[in-house]
Amino acid sequence: MILFWLLFLAKPVNVKIAKQDIKRFLLCAVTGIAINQMLFLKGLSLTYSIHASLLMLTTPILIVFIAAWILRERLSVVKLIGLALGIGGAAVLVLGKENSGEGNDILFGDILVLINAVSYTFYFVLVKPLMLRYDPIVIIRWIFSFGFFLVLPFGWVEFTQIQWTHFTAIDYTCMALVVLTGTFLAYLFNVYGIKILGASIAGFYIYTQPVFAALIAMIFLKEPLSLYKIIAALLIFAGVFLANKPVKNNLSQ
Repeated sequence: MILFWLLFLAKPVNVKIAKQDIKRFLLCAVTGIAINQMLFLKGLSLTYSIHASLLMLTTPILIVFIAAWILRERLSVVKLIGLALGIGGAAVLVLGKENSGEGNDILFGDILVLINAVSYTFYFVLVKPLMLRYDPIVIIRWIFSFGFFLVLPFGWVEFTQIQWTHFTAIDYTCMALVVLTGTFLAYLFNVYGIKILGASIAGFYIYTQPVFAALIAMIFLKEPLSLYKIIAALLIFAGVFLANKPVKNNLSQ
């Protein structure tokens, strides 16, 4: 939130929010910041990095169907098959048995990440209409501002218990990378992507995440790449491809 307000000082874009849009801003803060951040981080602490990144692949699939539900867009048989494949891949991942690695409560962690993916999907769809009326920086600044106060009651106690004196240079570097690149730049680029490309296409690019996450997790965290994870990944990737395949206006569709 502080970074986005600093960005406002560097690029002042002061637009008053219309009263009828305040509710949508709050909903975006709930789905895109509060639920998304808290459940993802908690889920990630309980499961594997590879699991979390693959389960987040359900976001572009869900975007298509939630957008169709809210915006009344027609669904094709191909997209429904994509949804089935995506759900199947997620089920394989969640139900897969794994006894090695650093996961403490894999099933519960996977469920939290899945709920987070659903919440983030609603954020992608809900924020789109705001793009038609406000500058992306204005939108993301206010969403993070609302989100800060939503998260504060849940995180304040743990925040006060942090032993800052025990932090090393590596700890501060990791935290800076999470805040600057994984949060600040990620949300900033996402909001521009939604404005320029639309929710479905912007969400599609999230498929690159598990590729990098799997490589980094295997190298630095020694997480195993099991056969069931590969099968789950193939199912989810196929689901993403089919769910985002353009619908042709012909009888075969």
